[in-house]
Amino acid sequence: MDKREAEQVANGVASRYRSRPRDELLRNLKEQDVFEVVAPSGTRYQIEVQAFWDDGKGKDLRVRIAVDDFGTSAFQPLVVDFIVAPDGRFVGE
Repeated sequence: MDKREAEQVANGVASRYRSRPRDELLRNLKEQDVFEVVAPSGTRYQIEVQAFWDDGKGKDLRVRIAVDDFGTSAFQPLVVDFIVAPDGRFVGE
């Protein structure tokens, strides 16, 4: 897997999810989004987006984006994440 390209793909997906309201991201607590993206190189990447409570139910929400190229990287995907506080601001930024 081309880690630089995979990171660009992951950051692009993260950017789209970061623009969503926190209430919409809560859906990913119960249901993981899984889809494919084709990078400019033609490489297909599988994307998995999930959310979980970072520091207790109803508090900060962590959204995790994992990217792999359907090969051995599926066992160790590239991961980016961000945390959204209850008031909608991003934590740690």
